[in-house]
Amino acid sequence: MPTQLNLFEAPTRISLERGQSSDGTFVPNLSLPIHRWFRYSAGFSAQWVDQVLDRWGVSDRQVVLDPFAGSGTVSIVCDQRRAHSISIEAHPVVSRILRSKLTWQTPVDEFLRLARSVWESSDQDSRSIPEYPSLIVRSFTPSALEKLHHLRASWIARNDFSPSSELVWLAITAILRPCSIAGTAQWQYILPNKSKRNVLDPEVAYHQQIAVMAEDMRWMQTRSTCSLAESYLGDARSVTKYLSDPVDAVITSPPYANNYDYADSLRFEMTFWGDVASWAEIHDRVRRFLIVSSSQHSSKERLREQDLLASPEVDPIRPELSSIVGQLAEIRETKGGKKHYHTMIPAYFRDIARVMHELRDVCRDGSRMCWVIGDSAPYGVYCPVDRWIGDLALAVGFKTWRFEKLRDRNIKWKNRKHKVPLKEGLLWIEG
Repeated sequence: MPTQLNLFEAPTRISLERGQSSDGTFVPNLSLPIHRWFRYSAGFSAQWVDQVLDRWGVSDRQVVLDPFAGSGTVSIVCDQRRAHSISIEAHPVVSRILRSKLTWQTPVDEFLRLARSVWESSDQDSRSIPEYPSLIVRSFTPSALEKLHHLRASWIARNDFSPSSELVWLAITAILRPCSIAGTAQWQYILPNKSKRNVLDPEVAYHQQIAVMAEDMRWMQTRSTCSLAESYLGDARSVTKYLSDPVDAVITSPPYANNYDYADSLRFEMTFWGDVASWAEIHDRVRRFLIVSSSQHSSKERLREQDLLASPEVDPIRPELSSIVGQLAEIRETKGGKKHYHTMIPAYFRDIARVMHELRDVCRDGSRMCWVIGDSAPYGVYCPVDRWIGDLALAVGFKTWRFEKLRDRNIKWKNRKHKVPLKEGLLWIEG
């Protein structure tokens, strides 16, 4: 029989009021309601978003847009402020996590009834588990995988596509990594060959996750009656497709041009749910819908530097961009891996330019934007990301930009390939 844990008792007590952090990283979100439901490292601080909206004087009659929405930090902050927000996210699983969070107004009792039903039925399921892909089998003990599989099967049998169903889906998805024996590398890559010490039993993890979500839902429902967020699974390069009214403010963080494969970040979760069976499927299911920010993407698409440099979108930065692309193409021939940085970099800025053009079309005159960005130096060739994005903003009609450095990057990793100083910071754009 399962341990009778109280679904109404949260396992931790945290400060739930808005803080004063100005941190541009995701770490503070791990102790904030709703935000903490899923650990997604490609993000920024909710408290910082709140401060920016205060500084800009954004009211509940204005519209805030995040075209690279991730797991929904901006939308949840706007919901807390009772403000209208629009989020666009291209990764299907990340977008689903975002949309699930936005169902926080679901009656808590309904959510808990389904959560209990899913657990109780999973405990009674004695069927043998099917064969999972190697990534999943190597990442769990047999006992943990059996419990998680029965949870998965029980949820599938009871899924009625209701908000409560999506919340329980999110709860199961959120406990996969805490229950896994596999280590996790930077940016959420799973390492089945490296084990970790702190591993939760799926039963304990599930009940804790449900309790946290129920507590957060109650907290949020005392502060706001409903979500005013619009959320779209879509492409930031086609923002105008999703908006009917102009926006007043943009807070966002695009993928960095640092060869991190954003498509691969949640392959572990996608494999467990059967969305993909192998790494090879990630491109067709996810990566091809994202802006180009990894050499895997530009290689798979067979992009050509001549075509990319001829794109009118990169006109404002073409001379300097062409020089750097030439250096990357030359250095590439001396490297064993021959990574496609020479096409990744121009494709990235072509895509950023397209996003910027779309934003100019949807932003009111006098609107404000803040982009959390980081620069890049593939093969040790420095790319002035902040200046180039700023120049692309001016080229489409925004009036001013300035960059505010937050921190140095690439200084802690022992396996870094170059010693070029990198930074991360805030790109403020007005007009």
